[in-house]
Amino acid sequence: MADLLHNVEEITFKADQMILKIDGEKFIFDLFAISERLAKASKIEREKYEISPSGYGIHWPLIDEDLSIPGLLRTALTSAESNKNEIASASMMASKKVNYGPKR
Repeated sequence: MADLLHNVEEITFKADQMILKIDGEKFIFDLFAISERLAKASKIEREKYEISPSGYGIHWPLIDEDLSIPGLLRTALTSAESNKNEIASASMMASKKVNYGPKR
């Protein structure tokens, strides 16, 4: 038997989001950002999935969609980095003092 690449513990859907619990961590994905097929799928189509035995990917047979866990995690990490950078940038802008020139 192959080693388990990832432990996909839970997959749930809420509106246009997919919530995954992978390796003990929770990740939330915007369906339109990761899969147009999943975004447009019915509740039944979304909930009928198969996790590969190795933990490498997820397959939705009713819509013929496959997503790899490493690809999803890269997307999640990229999104997290982007959000951190946006927050840091906004924080820096808020903390900058505006200089209106010399006082009169």
